[in-house]
Amino acid sequence: MTSLAFAMPAEIVDPSVVAPPGDLDSNEPPMESYQHLIQMLLLLESLELFWKERTDFFAAGNLTIYFSPRQLKSEHFRGPDFFVVLGTERRPRKSWVVWEEDGRYPNVIVEVLSNSTESIDRGLKKQTYQDVFRTPDYFLFHPETLELSGFHLVDGHYEPLSPDASGRLWSAQLDLLLGVEQGQLRFFTREGELVPAGKELAQRAESAERRAALLAEKLRELGVDPDTLK
Repeated sequence: MTSLAFAMPAEIVDPSVVAPPGDLDSNEPPMESYQHLIQMLLLLESLELFWKERTDFFAAGNLTIYFSPRQLKSEHFRGPDFFVVLGTERRPRKSWVVWEEDGRYPNVIVEVLSNSTESIDRGLKKQTYQDVFRTPDYFLFHPETLELSGFHLVDGHYEPLSPDASGRLWSAQLDLLLGVEQGQLRFFTREGELVPAGKELAQRAESAERRAALLAEKLRELGVDPDTLK
């Protein structure tokens, strides 16, 4: 997978502007609802587990992205509900500070819509992600209506993504599909397999153990000691 790094806006590299320290705390309000919180955590946990061997990305939710020193004087812009930056070091951060991260912006952003934020997510934020961040993949999901839409950056402008036969949208940056499963936004592999979260992995392991125990019992009934099999 190819990671992308984007040029920093002129106001960031302007020598007349003194950048504040990079060790900045996130300045995000609480998630809109418990449903929003669960959705953000589900995306984060499943991707972290799926990419557990990788060290070249950073994923976060409800974390401030500081992209301009002047931005610190404004409270009008909030961070994405979920975002992924590729081609960077996988380590904890208190916030994402663009001028301390080699000018990198998110490669993928997901906003979970609500009545109070929908107009901003579809308007101001979309415009900022397109024109300033240059984020290649932008997705919008409404947890109540289950509406899912996505955009890919083409020649500097967002073009709508077309869903596949299952209604899922392809993220070229993640090499994964995004789709709705049991009322929640989930990741799927290219082959259509659900990317599991921790609870689902535990259930799979438990199911595999049960199958192994049943097989061992059947073998013993046939006079075969399963412990002697290689």
